[in-house]
Amino acid sequence: MYRSTNLECRHSEAGFTLVEALVALAVVAVSLAAIGSLTASNIRTTRALEQRAALAETTRSILTGMPDRDQLVPGNLTGEVGGHRWRLDVLPFAANFIDPNRATPWVAQTVVTRVQSPTGQVLRIDTVRLRRGSGAGK
Repeated sequence: MYRSTNLECRHSEAGFTLVEALVALAVVAVSLAAIGSLTASNIRTTRALEQRAALAETTRSILTGMPDRDQLVPGNLTGEVGGHRWRLDVLPFAANFIDPNRATPWVAQTVVTRVQSPTGQVLRIDTVRLRRGSGAGK
């Protein structure tokens, strides 16, 4: 008879209390909110990386399509490719270590490439290109 009484006591204690169930639901809700926040953050980061990659790829294609060094004259070129506005400025290269009186067959030029995405991000690349001077033979 002792056994049946013991089973009856255990049976009445089985299950969760209302407080335990509410705590478990609160833990699940907090966990789901954290997972949702992390997922949203990953989506935003991925979108930003895709836009940056598109901006870099557009810039690369503009630099690749730049005129040959002999045709690159001071001034600027502008345009739009795939919604990205770009500007290419060609300027004389100026540096304190260059002697302007020294005769050389090459002329250094600063090339500033600026590309702006439709979202407003800007990528600017400054390079130096050499072109043959007017007195240099080919």
